[in-house]
Amino acid sequence: MSKNVKPLVYSAVCIALSVAAGSLSLFSLPNGGSVTPCSMLFACLPGFFFGPVCGISSGIAYGLLSFILKPYFYTPLQVLVDYPLAFGALGLSGFFSGRKHGLYLGYLASCLGRFFFAFLSGVIFFAEYAPAGMNPAVYSAGYNGSYIAAEAALTLLLLAIPPVRAAIFRIKSGARS
Repeated sequence: MSKNVKPLVYSAVCIALSVAAGSLSLFSLPNGGSVTPCSMLFACLPGFFFGPVCGISSGIAYGLLSFILKPYFYTPLQVLVDYPLAFGALGLSGFFSGRKHGLYLGYLASCLGRFFFAFLSGVIFFAEYAPAGMNPAVYSAGYNGSYIAAEAALTLLLLAIPPVRAAIFRIKSGARS
């Protein structure tokens, strides 16, 4: 397989796995956001395998696909922040691809990036959902942090299982060869 095609194929498979995992919600919040089985991990893998350009590009593609499948349209700027930017941030894993503990660090950086854009969107576009008297930033941090942190914690527990971690590294090795 061509060196140019391989990242595209692996990224497409990761995006498909993210979409599939994202449709299996373990817990959903009333105004959007849910805990899914590893959908953010699958979206982070192209960056971990091939670096930040591939990771961010595939994250943006995943965000656009997520918008097509479950659109939540408030304003064009909100769509930009909630979908391409928030999901594109999952590609930040690529900056940690070659580092020691890169899988964990990249995943955490990606989750923090996604949280940043979800938080920003909550403060700018959804402040009216904050309970009366509550600071919208505090509400957005708690609301968005709850589902992103829960999924991140579950995924980190899964990554702590040696055969799971080893499988991801074997796939990375095959992807890079």
